[in-house]
Amino acid sequence: MESIYYVLSWACHRKCRHCYEPRFRPYVRAALEGVVSEAIANFPRIIDHLPPRMRYLDREHPAGDGSLPQRRSRIILSGGEVLIDPVRTRVLYPAMERIRERYAACGGVDLIVQTTGDLLTEAILEDLLARGASTISVSGVDSFHSGMHSPARQAAFKERLSRLFEAHGLHPADGPVTAGTGSQAASGPYYNFFGATPDAWIGRLWPRGRAWENGLSSATLADNFCNRWSGGLNFLRHGYSGSEVSIDPRGDVFPCCIKTRVPIGNLLEDDLISILDSLAHEPAFEAISAGHPERMGLAYGWSEARFMAESGTVTPTGAPYANLCIGCDRFHESVLGAVIEAARARRAAQRSCRE
Repeated sequence: MESIYYVLSWACHRKCRHCYEPRFRPYVRAALEGVVSEAIANFPRIIDHLPPRMRYLDREHPAGDGSLPQRRSRIILSGGEVLIDPVRTRVLYPAMERIRERYAACGGVDLIVQTTGDLLTEAILEDLLARGASTISVSGVDSFHSGMHSPARQAAFKERLSRLFEAHGLHPADGPVTAGTGSQAASGPYYNFFGATPDAWIGRLWPRGRAWENGLSSATLADNFCNRWSGGLNFLRHGYSGSEVSIDPRGDVFPCCIKTRVPIGNLLEDDLISILDSLAHEPAFEAISAGHPERMGLAYGWSEARFMAESGTVTPTGAPYANLCIGCDRFHESVLGAVIEAARARRAAQRSCRE
């Protein structure tokens, strides 16, 4: 894979109205211990079921002779908020150490820690760097986060953290951590800033979670999240650039960070490459990987016209709404759940034969 987006824990210190996942919220006492214990129990097996080498062939930047250069992949560790206690000390740090140990003998991996940034201190930054963080990605620079309501507040926040980062040898990244960037030059580590804006993350994406409940998504049928980075595009082509999957704290795997209605597999029972390969040549998932979700039902009796019709709904605020993610949800509920379960049964049978 070029990239793996791994959500370590549901715990967060905020309950933002724009969040795509309602399980990202504050937890206290027994509830907090519950989500932390779940993450602690699951992350070792999840990491052990990641690809044995984190390398990919870069189709976007071929060499002069036409060959494809091999690049180091990245794992993005996110939440929730991974810097809250006890997630930071009991989940994030041990997970970083296990990842670094797993890939130390085979070229390493770019390890990116994503955080809203407001909990970051000098001591925490030093801890992250000591555990191999190659990039600190600050995601909370937007008006949806408390204390960031004005451009002046956002600029001051970025300036304060930039001074902290640069005092510890980090350099500003060329851009956000997205497809086709490859590994940064050897002069890292790096930092970058981004945030949720109505014209990017929220407006044209996310018919999900509290963003959906609060009527923040203005996406239309013309907004095809599947056909872009962090959507389903190229998720099956795990040996090449552009490939990414999302993993949640329970080990469920999704072809996009927005999350399909049903996960494609679970890393507590199968390794990631086996899950992806078991779905290769399955017409619905090939359509997702090609960035054409409207075609995922053609082999199963759903015409494109039906898929588009199934993509319409009414928002929780009572407004008419249509987006391909809605059609994808309904197709998963109606058809793909059985297809995914059949692939899971085939993988279980193969494991049994090997044993």
